[in-house]
Amino acid sequence: MQHVAFLIYPDFQLMGLAAATVFEFANGEVAEPLYAISYVSETGGPIGTSLGMTLETKPYGEGSFDTLIVCGGNGVVIPTPGLRDFVGASLATTRRLAAICTGAYVLAAAGILDGRRATTHWGFAPDLQARYPDIRLEPDRIFVIDGSVWTSAGMTAGIDLALAMVEKDLGADVARAVSKNLVVHHRRAGGQSQFSALLAMDAKSDRIQSALAYARDNLHTPLTVEQLADAAHLSPRQFSRAFRAETGQSPAKAVENLRVEAARLMMEQGRHGIDVVARETGFADRERMRRSFLRAFGQPPQVIRRNAQRDFAA
Repeated sequence: MQHVAFLIYPDFQLMGLAAATVFEFANGEVAEPLYAISYVSETGGPIGTSLGMTLETKPYGEGSFDTLIVCGGNGVVIPTPGLRDFVGASLATTRRLAAICTGAYVLAAAGILDGRRATTHWGFAPDLQARYPDIRLEPDRIFVIDGSVWTSAGMTAGIDLALAMVEKDLGADVARAVSKNLVVHHRRAGGQSQFSALLAMDAKSDRIQSALAYARDNLHTPLTVEQLADAAHLSPRQFSRAFRAETGQSPAKAVENLRVEAARLMMEQGRHGIDVVARETGFADRERMRRSFLRAFGQPPQVIRRNAQRDFAA
């Protein structure tokens, strides 16, 4: 039995505990439950959330843990000296030490992230880097694994982190079954961007949103302006003008962003060759896809895949 403990403190964000459900559901997928789940704090007893609710906890000094996951809060987390020292010592006593969202501040304060690759919520990344310049921060990643230390982006990314842990422990089939039960994507790749191309474009009207949805669902096709305009029920001229006014970019650039986002996800999942990925996401050939990756990420597709495989093999 592996003991997974969620470490909390006053005013922690309750959403971080969504990751606990991943381990709960994983227990239901195997003949013998693997995970014992607990909630620990420095003092034990009831600990208040940022919403004003309370959660009953045990003092963290009462047990040993296979996996210790530090939850995040709504802002910068300044740990008490006792919490900082306990987390620092846990690196040597746990198999995995993790932080969800701004829980990374606790790991950083304990010196655990010095010289390590890590991530956190994009909104706090500049502050975390400024406070702890020795972190090799990767602010555009869903989660990062560096040895036995795991960090994730915003609160929901903790679910992806937990699914990745389950996949390592129990295999892809169990993790896939858990994600299906939770109605979430099966383990978004750690390197997947925290930002969505569709959200970044922030189209206001139903017509432009419909065109973007059509593009996303038909990336394997050429996707001409005429096709997108037809999906928006506008003339090509009206569509191009309205599209740029709402998104700040041309339809061609928007389609490229959608293609490269989808291609990166396929590359990180590692189930298809580069030529297949290029074809399925609408790039004419692998060279055109390579150039788009360099513009978007500063790295070719092969490096993106290699980094994702390295993270999950760590």
